[in-house]
Order: sequence, then C-alpha cells, then structure tokens
Amino acid sequence: MKKIMEYIKKIMFFFIISWLLLFIFLPNIIIIIISFLKKDNYNLILFKFSFNNYLKLLNFLYIKVFINSLFISFITTIICLLIGYPFAWCLTEISAKKRSLMLFFLFLPFWVNSLIRIYCLKIFLGINGWLNYILLYFKIIHNPIHIIYTPTAVILGLIYILLPFMIVPIYSSIEKLDKFYIEAAKDLGAPLWKIFFYIIIPLTIPGIIAGCLLVFLPSMGLFYISDLMGGSKNLLIGNIIKNQFLNIRDWPLGAATSTIITLLTGFFLILYFKIIKFLNKKEFQNNV
Repeated sequence: MKKIMEYIKKIMFFFIISWLLLFIFLPNIIIIIISFLKKDNYNLILFKFSFNNYLKLLNFLYIKVFINSLFISFITTIICLLIGYPFAWCLTEISAKKRSLMLFFLFLPFWVNSLIRIYCLKIFLGINGWLNYILLYFKIIHNPIHIIYTPTAVILGLIYILLPFMIVPIYSSIEKLDKFYIEAAKDLGAPLWKIFFYIIIPLTIPGIIAGCLLVFLPSMGLFYISDLMGGSKNLLIGNIIKNQFLNIRDWPLGAATSTIITLLTGFFLILYFKIIKFLNKKEFQNNV
C-alpha cells in the first residue's frame, strides 16, 4: 500500500511540474523572447534582437496610461479594503449558520460570467438606469448623473468584480485570530480603538496584504471593464496589451508591456513573502 501511495505521489508531482512548465513557465518565456524581437507586417514577428520595444514604453502616452492604471488600481484597492475589512469582521461575529449563508451570497455572483455582470452594472448606472431612476424618484437629484464612461465607472466596475478577493483572505486571517489577546486587552482596560489598531490590525496584516495584492494586481489587467465602463478615455495597462496583440498587431510591443506587468507582479509577490517572513520572525521572537 505504501509503495502504491508513493507511486501516486510521484505521478502527481510529475503532473504538477509538467503543468507548471507547459502552461506557466513556457508561455512566459515565449512572451519574454517575443518582447526582444521586432514587428513584421507580414509574419507578425521578425526574428531580430532589439530593445526598441522597451524604449517605446518610455513614451509619454504609455507612461500616462501606466500611472493612470496604478492610480485606479490603488483607489480600487483602498475602497475594497475599507468595505471588505468590516464585512469580513462581521462574518466572524455571526453564527455559523448565518456565516455559511453570507459566504454563499458572497460567491453567488461567480456563478454568472463577469462580462455579463459588468453589462448589468452598466445598465444599472446608465442615464436611464435604475440608479438615476431611484435618485430622481426620491428627489435626491434633479438631473440624471453621468457615471458611465468616467474613471468613477471603471473603479465601480473593478470594485464590483474584485471585492470578494479582498474579503476572503481578510476573513481567513480574522477567523484564525486568537481572541485571547483581545480579551486580555479588555481586562487591562484598553479602549476599543487601541485594541483595533494595536492588536487586531497587526495580527491580520497577512490577510490584508494578500487581499490588497489580489485586488491591486488584477485590476490593472481587466481591460474589458475599462472598455465597457470607461470608454476609450480611461485605459488600463490591460487595454494597451489587448490593443497591441489584437488591433495594432504589434506583438513584440504587447509582449514587452506584458513582461513589465509580470515583473511588477513578481516584485509585489516577493515583497509579500518578505513581509510575511518578517512578521512570523517577529512573532516568534515575541513568544520566546
């Protein structure tokens, strides 16, 4: 029986390594190689080594889009954190039955394609949509609000899609939180705001960082949200990559842009693991 289990483990290990090599490592290597080649009008790629694609990204237009993407992603992450943290905390405070129901409703939208959900949100926020209808009905506003095709609409779309990715890791961190620290702080007379900022927040930082990464990084690449909610005036990095590959047909430049995003993602992931390692080391020293 042990030999069979070892054999199964070896097969699974081989399968996982093969999957990573074929569908993650190899495609990224191909993209990196293409980023150093030249555009060809007939064959898409000309096999001549060049750094021009990365130099083109220093153009003011691309830098402006990159800064705009970082700004929109940052605002989206902050709002998701401000909404997601209290929501995750409330999940841990309710009964197990209600918690299961709330988690069910949290993941229920994932049963529907995100593109369809964005179309529905676009209709809801439109000039003749339900939002303006409700606000006009209660006389909160006198003229319809123009939200669609603005940066606000893009941020709302990103929040709508990515909020669960912020809630889940924070909920996991809060659920594992040892309530003994909170009770001890209360017994010592610490006010609630000190308990929150000096005990709860530091102990749930891994979940906060994980949630921020899961929101910040994908938000720069969700080009269809920017296309539908923001129009052509509110581009993200994902829109640049999509346009280079599908519309302009400049694969090397699109690959160079994708490589930059991949490196940025890798940098944030390394930073995340460094912070987690530092926090674990600090907690171990405090326990000793």
